[in-house]
Amino acid sequence: MVLTALARLEPPLDPDAPEARRWVVDELADPVYRAAEPTLFDLAAQAVRDWIASLFSGASGLPVPTLALIAVLVVAGLVGLGLLVFGLPRLRRRAPAGIALFDDDDLRDAATLRVAAERAAASGEWALAIEERFRALMRALVERELVRVHPGTTAHGMARAAAVPFPAHGPAVEHAADAFDGVRYLGRTGDADAYAEVAALDAELGRAHPLTAPTTPIGAGT
Repeated sequence: MVLTALARLEPPLDPDAPEARRWVVDELADPVYRAAEPTLFDLAAQAVRDWIASLFSGASGLPVPTLALIAVLVVAGLVGLGLLVFGLPRLRRRAPAGIALFDDDDLRDAATLRVAAERAAASGEWALAIEERFRALMRALVERELVRVHPGTTAHGMARAAAVPFPAHGPAVEHAADAFDGVRYLGRTGDADAYAEVAALDAELGRAHPLTAPTTPIGAGT
């Protein structure tokens, strides 16, 4: 800092005006001063506090209960605005509705997906293992021409389609779709038991005989 450097100089200190101005500018440019400056949030919060304090100063002439109600409504409105600005985008990013089961460039067959699922399970990556095994389950039904998928088809859309040739397995497939959405979009970690359920369902459907012919295509986002 400039002041520290000046303290080491021998008196007397008699700078001319330009030199003194340069010392001041250099000193104020020190990061210590910038770190101490209030943030925009600090300024906004202080303005709200000052405004609320002014309500209770007696200058407004309103009764105290009315002032308290106004203050509560203002604070609640600010909290709601904060949630609207910062909270809803996060919720929208996490919402599973309408998100496709398969990426447009994911062309892996059921066998490849099962290998990926087993590899993830062996590493303890249960969320990834559940995702890949559910995809393998559905890809196998597509390969058997029991369901047809369009771009944008969701996990639950596929589950409903799978219940047509396998009505007895409908609830189990819906449950597996819930597990997929939970680990894929809701931040759940999954576990060995959840993976075992999806893997067992995949194997069971592979042995089961369908009751109907291939279904009609599933619309995007269903």
